[in-house]
Amino acid sequence: MKDAVLRKARESAEVKERFFQEEAPAIERLVRAMAEAFARGGRLFVMGNGGGATDAQHVAVEFFHPIIGKRRALPAAALGSDTALLSAIANDRDFATVFADQLRVLGGPDDMALALSTSGQSPNLIRALEVARERGLLTVAFAGKDGGRLAELADHCLVVPSFSIHRIQETHVVLYHVVWDLVHVALGADDVI
Repeated sequence: MKDAVLRKARESAEVKERFFQEEAPAIERLVRAMAEAFARGGRLFVMGNGGGATDAQHVAVEFFHPIIGKRRALPAAALGSDTALLSAIANDRDFATVFADQLRVLGGPDDMALALSTSGQSPNLIRALEVARERGLLTVAFAGKDGGRLAELADHCLVVPSFSIHRIQETHVVLYHVVWDLVHVALGADDVI
């Protein structure tokens, strides 16, 4: 069992190290684009399914309620958090529209839409980014494998090239913490973390 623990931890570290080595320039471009959007008064709408839904909530909380004393709160919301709205749209229309319908009402050209997906193939995330593009939002995807359809739809798509859902999700967690931190740095906060 100890060998399995060490092997899995080593695999996780290796996937993350390769990803960040390769994607650092793309992450910098994303961070600067998000900082500019927040500076214009933009809001961040985050969405995902399953584990991605809980990660979306985590991202929204990090931006909206930063635990670091000198970091300012930035407007962010997880679109999967309202179960009454989610189930109403899914029941009355189609689960594939649960995020797109919300973005049609809430999203504007200064805002951002971030989709979290290990496959990049979730129909409801694909439709959401399509609507986000139509409405002029900055579109962002954190995906895995080859990025799926989200890679075609996002202005900024960061893909963890792994087929392990766990390694992809573990890397996404580090990624959104790094992005959160550096967006604040780009907005003038001290780089203290």
